[in-house]
Amino acid sequence: MAKYTDSACRVCRREGTKLFLKGDRCFSGKCALTKRPVAPGQHGTGRKKVSEYGLQLREKQKTRKAYGLLEKQFRLNFDKAEKMKGATGVNMLILLERRLDNVAYRMGLASSRAQARQLVNHAHLTVNGHTVNIPSYIVKAGDVVAVKETRKNREYFKKLAETKKLNLPKWLDFNMDTLEGKVLALPEREDIDLSIAENMIVEFYSR
Repeated sequence: MAKYTDSACRVCRREGTKLFLKGDRCFSGKCALTKRPVAPGQHGTGRKKVSEYGLQLREKQKTRKAYGLLEKQFRLNFDKAEKMKGATGVNMLILLERRLDNVAYRMGLASSRAQARQLVNHAHLTVNGHTVNIPSYIVKAGDVVAVKETRKNREYFKKLAETKKLNLPKWLDFNMDTLEGKVLALPEREDIDLSIAENMIVEFYSR
């Protein structure tokens, strides 16, 4: 499957905001956006007049890259959200939050969504006792997400069990001692901490 292989830090600089693609590095003084808060490239410091279409495109690209999706995957989520009851933009963001790789990231099993996706791909996690290796798997309220019993003795998870997860979303619960968590409820719009103008994404796809 195709994937983005360029520098993740360039993505944050291009979008002009932290997307937390590099885990702990994003919170340190090494953050590229903190050191060079301009768009990459020789024209990054120039002032440009951006059209309405351009603003909508950037908002869509920012959201897509924050969750680490390709355009086809992102559009499929939008199409699915459009068929659901309620506001399309909010539905789309909630679907993105309910992806298993994002849930693993939110529970503190990984320092970035990319790392969480790798954990899922390598079949380290279970949902309701069954191994799931599909990052796009959509969790439901009441689902139990845990590290597979046979993987808990690995060095990575041993170190993880010694840490404490901070800022756990209210719709999730996680026990670092047992490496097991639960989806308490479906996320709501206010639970999504990324700065996203979802109405602009809806307008972009509605053109």
